[in-house]
Amino acid sequence: QVQLVESGGGLVQAGGSLRLSCAASGRTFSAYGMGWFRQAPGKDREFVAGISRNGSGRYYEDSVKGRFTISRDNAKNTVSLQMNSLKTEDTAVYYCAATGRTIRAMRSDFYDYWGQGTQVTVSS
Repeated sequence: QVQLVESGGGLVQAGGSLRLSCAASGRTFSAYGMGWFRQAPGKDREFVAGISRNGSGRYYEDSVKGRFTISRDNAKNTVSLQMNSLKTEDTAVYYCAATGRTIRAMRSDFYDYWGQGTQVTVSS
């Protein structure tokens, strides 16, 4: 099993940057693909970014392409989301998740483990 804890959320002005981190427990971290999801009030949880087990494959939801970068450090059992050029519509609780799938996963139900989330608020 994997336990995930997000950190790095906060308040930032539109156009600014923020870096989220997700710390994972477990010896099998490298066996999981990782993803970031977000959920705004009154909205469904949506996929943001995903990364393959060794970090070589990365994929993004269209609205964040070119602005967000997902990365992982398997030696440290961490996955990060660098968010640049933030927009007010990026405001949400951001969740780190782990999937056992060996192909890109953009559906929340494909993920096996979830963190508690970290709030990101982008002000205008």
